[in-house]
Amino acid sequence: MTDEWDEVSYVISSRYRVATLGRLQTGPATPSLIATDTDLSIAHVSRALQELQEEGLVTLLVSEDRRKGRVYGITDQGQTVIGTIEAEGMV
Repeated sequence: MTDEWDEVSYVISSRYRVATLGRLQTGPATPSLIATDTDLSIAHVSRALQELQEEGLVTLLVSEDRRKGRVYGITDQGQTVIGTIEAEGMV
């Protein structure tokens, strides 16, 4: 359980990570679509995606070699973390 709270703490320390992870709950998306849907800059979304991927909360759904049209999805662990954040009213 401690690991989950560490991940919750990590995500909520950045509004960009919270918004990006929250958007991916509704389905896979490209960074530009996430940026449009969340009113964030593409640079913030891209950084948040990279950080969330390193934590195992999101995953790249297309080849790592692909530079354009990268599609990201939320992992089971990411679903658990964003669910906890929302259930606890941390957003």
